[in-house]
Amino acid sequence: MTDSIPLITSPSARLRPALQGGVAILPLCLAVVPWGVLAGSMALQSGLTPAQGLGMSAIVFAGASQLVAMGMIKGGAGLLAILLSTFFVTAQHFLYALRLRERIAPLPLRWRLALGFLLTDELFALTGEQTPARFNRWYALGAGLTFYLCWFLSTLLGIVAAGSAGDLDGYGLDFSIAATFIAIVVPLVRNLPVLACVLTALLLSIVLHHFQTPGALVIATVTAMLVGLLCSGGRR
Repeated sequence: MTDSIPLITSPSARLRPALQGGVAILPLCLAVVPWGVLAGSMALQSGLTPAQGLGMSAIVFAGASQLVAMGMIKGGAGLLAILLSTFFVTAQHFLYALRLRERIAPLPLRWRLALGFLLTDELFALTGEQTPARFNRWYALGAGLTFYLCWFLSTLLGIVAAGSAGDLDGYGLDFSIAATFIAIVVPLVRNLPVLACVLTALLLSIVLHHFQTPGALVIATVTAMLVGLLCSGGRR
């Protein structure tokens, strides 16, 4: 639907939606700061240099994957195990891409690459419900770049803080991970199938974690999606 992509020629017409996107994602940026600080601290704990820790945040740009990977590096896990674990942790991005395909596919390659790299849970929370007619690439770009900059600077802060204050694990910064996803998920609970999916994932993750079940994340995720699908009667 190429007619859904507005022809933007005026610099102000580009800057305005980009700024709006940046402002819209600021609350989620604030929520993710402790998460980024924790990632920076864990980078040093796992044996990475400050430059490597910052490079990981700059290139990978996936908080959950970074934390999982650095924890596994610290524990001496092999490369294959790290790759498989991070693949499953970020598998939801395939679903995000499918959801946004109608909006992104008609864009030039440079836009598809840029927005694909910047696609996070937070950016999807802002743009996932937008119709193709409402979707604005500059809005998405402004939001994505703002969040990217916030994540990078938070990681830098964590590396600096860990260098001077030592281990930051005892400060409870990891709760920011749960808080961020709660802020993303709760506004999306608008019907019974989504509610059933969320509650199933919540209960299963707690129970499986308590019993230290291998593959708990994958089991909880797949089961929750199946419950949501059953509650929707198989409708799209």
